[in-house]
Amino acid sequence: MSSQSTSSPSAAARRVLITGASGGIGYELAKLFAADRWDLVLAARSGDKLSAIAGELSAAHRVHVQTVPIDLCQPGAARQLVDASHSSGHPLTALVNNAGFGVFGPFAESDLMVVDQLIQLNIAVLTDLTRLALPEMVAQRHGYILNVASLAAFQPGPLMAVYYASKAYVLHFSEAIAEELDGTGVRVTALCPGPTETGFVQRAAMKGSKLFERGVMSAQDVAKGGYEGLLHGKRVVIPGFKNKLLSTSVRFAPRILAAKIAKAMQERRSR
Repeated sequence: MSSQSTSSPSAAARRVLITGASGGIGYELAKLFAADRWDLVLAARSGDKLSAIAGELSAAHRVHVQTVPIDLCQPGAARQLVDASHSSGHPLTALVNNAGFGVFGPFAESDLMVVDQLIQLNIAVLTDLTRLALPEMVAQRHGYILNVASLAAFQPGPLMAVYYASKAYVLHFSEAIAEELDGTGVRVTALCPGPTETGFVQRAAMKGSKLFERGVMSAQDVAKGGYEGLLHGKRVVIPGFKNKLLSTSVRFAPRILAAKIAKAMQERRSR
């Protein structure tokens, strides 16, 4: 792991660490923070992409951008990332846990190594980074945590069983610690987007799934909803009216029916 920086941080800079920042929602969030003059610590596997984004955002908004190319699925990666983010001597004001991925297909046929990596990234790393970042924020009596969950968090997801379960963890974990931190000055928000235009479909091998045929939101719109919700202290943000409606409807549907509907929506359309 190596780290690069562009420009110098100001003495009283607000700094945000964003994982999965090389594209999609993470990249769009980085642009929003930079436009509001936050200094950035951007983490992802692709060092080249991060360097290009750092150059773009530091030039456009005159902010300090530190890049940390890192594979967060590797043991000890969360602590390495937090240590790297502290190398400038300036504390973190915010953490965005955006990195994650999904796996499509029957669980009984899944690759166990890939499943373990999904659990590590979507759950363990998110938990570790939050735990490592929080004490400093609590001591400062000011801070923000944005955990990217999913509309999947509200129901079981046949054909993506582990992914849906991991996002349920993110939602419930975020809501629980938000209540624990009430009154400390630290805000915790779970962002729960529905289908979004990112690289998720390719990574999850979901091409042809009916879930992404209509009503797909842009990563830019999802990021804007999450960013504004975070700053306004919302504990859960569900971007898009249709997604809000779906999240409510599954609460009243029988559990077995919710699972059957999710399975039908995710199945690939037959040709």
